[in-house]
Formats: sequence, structure tokens, C-alpha cells
Amino acid sequence: MEEDAGDGSVTKSVAMMACTAMALFYVAILYSPTWILRLPPPSSFKQFMIRRFICAAISSLVSMLLSALILLPMRSWEVSHLFGVYGIRIDHIWQAMVFPLSLTSLMYAGSLVLKSLLIVSSWKQYKNQGRGIAIDYVKNVPQNIFNWVCSTASSILVWRNYVVAPFTEELVFRACMIPLLLCGGFKTYSVIFLCPIFFSLAHLNHLLEFYSKHNRSLLKAFMVAGLQLGYTVIFGSYASLLFIRTGHIVAPIVAHIFCNFMGLPVLFARGKGMVSVAFVAGMVGFLWLLFPVTDPALYNYRTDNCRCWHGYCTWT
Repeated sequence: MEEDAGDGSVTKSVAMMACTAMALFYVAILYSPTWILRLPPPSSFKQFMIRRFICAAISSLVSMLLSALILLPMRSWEVSHLFGVYGIRIDHIWQAMVFPLSLTSLMYAGSLVLKSLLIVSSWKQYKNQGRGIAIDYVKNVPQNIFNWVCSTASSILVWRNYVVAPFTEELVFRACMIPLLLCGGFKTYSVIFLCPIFFSLAHLNHLLEFYSKHNRSLLKAFMVAGLQLGYTVIFGSYASLLFIRTGHIVAPIVAHIFCNFMGLPVLFARGKGMVSVAFVAGMVGFLWLLFPVTDPALYNYRTDNCRCWHGYCTWT
């Protein structure tokens, strides 16, 4: 392992220590209100989650500041260049949203087919009961949709799963860590598999939660936590690949939101062989399109208009 690059770049040891510190800080700060600040227990679950939202936001800002302090001395950069390093860009924004989302949905082909089959089944059952489509029901559809949107937007868990967690985790574990690791001299394929390890460390705190929820059974807690850690490693590798290939932080964020919404992919369903066929076909399509859909040329004006540091590019 090379400790001193000699050209002003980040050493591997510094990159590793910084990433470890950011991962641990992301978890530790969640418990700071009660352990460090000694604040009284929250009066409600909503207040508890809001505290965690604030802590996660602070963690993201501190991680971005730390990575900036390490990266800025490397070159005569302007501070504005850091937004490109972090993948915070507005150009090619729709490509960064639509293409990764479409690619990610292929992994959930089985889940989507199962949901479609359930909808068709419920519709047939509705018709077999001799019910028609009432005009009043059709008229109430817009109002029902509006009510659903309002109730969803007011849910604290929705904000956690689809806003706070995706944005803060991708900023810390992709936007901040990946440039450090790449500038530290790690190869791209090493970063894709190394970065999720830090991502998994940030989820180890769930082990205590699982332990308390499963009647303090250590075996069950380790089984549930192990399943979650395995899933986070796989998703973390995929999100890292999206960030490196597209140079857009939006790409892993939309994939993160979609995966949180869908949960684990459905591999099979009893009596519904079409679900398994769809899953296999979706995975084949996903693997086939993975690199073409994430081609950097799709997300940048010119592929020769970049600045590279040990294999890491920011596009202008």
C-alpha cells in the first residue's frame, strides 16, 4: 500500500480513516441528543424522528466539509468545483433520473408483475360480484388521489424512507466517500466493493433494535441484521457504480428511493410462475443494459471535457 503519493494527492490511509470517521459519525450523531446533549426523551415518535432528521442533516454537512478540507489542497480548485466532485449538477438531470430509475425497475420485474396480477385479480373479483363502475366513484378519484397524497406527505416514515435517508446517505456514502477513495489511489472496482462496507457499518446500530424487538434473541437479531447488511452491501455496490459512471448524485438517490419503496425483490410467488419468469427476464435485462445505460457519454456533453484524478472524473 502506497502511503505517500508524492504529488499532493490523498493517501490511502487518509482516505480510509476519513471514510471510517464519516461512517461512525453518521451513526453516533443519531444518539447525541440523549447521550451527549442529555436532552429529555421526545414526547412523540414524530419528535423523535425529527431529531434524527436534524442529526442526519448535520452529519451530511460535516462529512462534506471534511472531504472538502481533504480534497481542496490537492489542486488549485475553486470551491464551486466541489459541487461537481460531489455530483451535484443540474445538467443532464432528466437522464440521471429516468435512466437509472428504469434500470433499477428491471430488478423488480417480478414484484411489478405480482402487483399487476393482484390488481387484475381484485378487479375480476369486483366484477364477479356484479358491481359496475359508478359515476360517483369515478368523480371521486381525483379527490381520493389528493387525499392519499396529503396523507402520504404528512407521514413521518415517508419522509424518512423517501427523503431524509436517501439524500443524506447518498451524500455521505457516495458523494463524499467515493472521491476520497478514488483520489486516494484505490481502483474503481475496489471502490465499488469497498464503499458499501462503510455503508453497512452505518446500519449495524439496527442490531440492537432487532435484538430488543425479537424478545432479546441474539440469533434472530443476527439473522435479520445479516439479511439487511447483505442487502445494503449489494445496493451500496450498485449505487456506487451509478455515481461513478454517471457523475450525478441524483442517479443513486432515485435508485435508493425506488428500492426503499419496493423493498426486497420478489423472486417467486406460489401459483404464479409468471412472477419468477419476469424476475429472471428482468435480471437478464438489467445485467445486459447495466453498462450501456450508465455510459458516461449519456450524462455529459463531451467525454473529453473532464478532469481526472486517479481515475475519478468530474464533468463540466
